[in-house]
Amino acid sequence: MMFRSLLIATALLAAAPTVALAQARDAAPSAPVLRANVTVSSDIVRIGDVVDNAGSAAQIAIYRAPDLGTTGTLPVAQIIATLRTHQVIGVDTKNMNEISVTRQARTVTPSDIEQHVAQALERRNGLGDAADLQLTFDRSLQTMQLESSNNGALHATAARFDPRSGRFDVVLEITNEASSTPTRLRFTGTAVDTVEAVVLARGIDRNEIVKASDVSIERRPRAELGREAAGRDQVVGMQARRQLRAGQALRASDLAKPDLVQRDQAVTIVYQTGGITLTIRGKAMENGTDGDVVSVMNLQTKRSFSGVVVGRGQVLVTPPRAAQTAAVATAPVAVAANDHLPVSRKAE
Repeated sequence: MMFRSLLIATALLAAAPTVALAQARDAAPSAPVLRANVTVSSDIVRIGDVVDNAGSAAQIAIYRAPDLGTTGTLPVAQIIATLRTHQVIGVDTKNMNEISVTRQARTVTPSDIEQHVAQALERRNGLGDAADLQLTFDRSLQTMQLESSNNGALHATAARFDPRSGRFDVVLEITNEASSTPTRLRFTGTAVDTVEAVVLARGIDRNEIVKASDVSIERRPRAELGREAAGRDQVVGMQARRQLRAGQALRASDLAKPDLVQRDQAVTIVYQTGGITLTIRGKAMENGTDGDVVSVMNLQTKRSFSGVVVGRGQVLVTPPRAAQTAAVATAPVAVAANDHLPVSRKAE
């Protein structure tokens, strides 16, 4: 029995150094390891940003961070030398030559700014929809990099527009999680309400037909065209009422349906009455488009009368209703032979 107890004691004594060694290994801090890619949100770089397992030295500032939204590099040799001055040694560099450091930022693009300013001015003091506003800023818009703590939604808190001068003054705001005071951005400039316009690519002569290749679509100030802006489908195939210059935005009043007959042009005169249709040669005495009433001359009788333009080179002439009525009234009426036969009574 005593021998057995002695064996157990010997075994415990032999295992004790192993357990102690394992506990010591667990208690020992991990070796510091250099990071290959570092991202920081503040304007300084600390030891704990570039080294894992930096211990109590983690909060020591060692470098200035790159500019907002940019990335810089640091030579590993320089970092190791800096760490030694703060008693951080034995750093595992993983055989790297340099590391990258990126500074986080909230990016606000010019399109973001323009969109939010336009939305703030939408339908304000006579302006139209945001999509129709043409904005000119007093200062050229650049991409803005803000502290990453500006994580709130971009929105307008103040907007003013003077319709007489066309000037605007808009304040945009972003909530900052690191401060009770939000970040405010102020923008000033001019706003013009625009409309989609059909613009001539070349000059057009009077009575010339506008082709698809003659026009392009641009946005023009609404005040320039008022409510008369013509759409593309209202322009192509139409005829200019007057001479039009290149670059001119077209109004509906600038155009008309194309002439189907022209003054002194040979035309076909179609004469219709009742079920009779006659065609004779004639001459147009004036221009006219579809549906216009124009004067024409019968080339045989040299008599002039009015007709309606119904097609290219065709004018329809119909006699006055009174003449048609008179013709019907004087026409002989055939009487059926059995018109006066007695009518049978209804069977009782």
